[in-house]
Amino acid sequence: MTIKDTPEEWEIRSTETPFVGNKTSVRTDEVVMPDGSVVRRDYQVHPGSVAVLALDEEDRVLLIRQYRHPVRHKLWEIPAGLLDVPGENPLHAAQRELYEEAHAKAGDWRVLTDVYTTPGGCDEAVRIFLARDLSEAEGERFVTEHEETDMEYARVPVDELVRRVLAGDVHNNCLAVGVLSLVAARAGDGLDALRPADAPWPARPFTS
Repeated sequence: MTIKDTPEEWEIRSTETPFVGNKTSVRTDEVVMPDGSVVRRDYQVHPGSVAVLALDEEDRVLLIRQYRHPVRHKLWEIPAGLLDVPGENPLHAAQRELYEEAHAKAGDWRVLTDVYTTPGGCDEAVRIFLARDLSEAEGERFVTEHEETDMEYARVPVDELVRRVLAGDVHNNCLAVGVLSLVAARAGDGLDALRPADAPWPARPFTS
């Protein structure tokens, strides 16, 4: 047996969208099960996201801290954002988020991992990039708004961040998956063996 996710789509008898929000919506599908029964499945429709594990020359990860209302927490996270433009190259989106949220740029980009954040209730797909060779971005800082106006910043050594993840001190999905994937990649074939930044992404196909 090959351990690899494969695309598949079961028959949908009907579909409706009872809620449409600013960036996401909720869809209800009537799905035919393998035994022939039909069940309702409600899920959030999401445009997709990118996240950036930015690693500096001292082996520290660039973190931001901001309020997340659904979970009523201020969370430490890595820079991330929505794929606002359909078909947008995720690398371009990741570069934009690193600039806007951290006023930084990177000279070396790789795909660290691709994940579905909550596939039981949302179709969000996230591509997590590894960004190295960091430097400060040119020009003025991006003007933030809403939750982002209260952001805090830190650079945390990789080893300490791993301990924080395993101790349950930090909970952001992309941060946890990103830093643990980084450690796994180092222990395996090395960071230079990671996929190139423009690697295909079937979950969110893009143009160059």
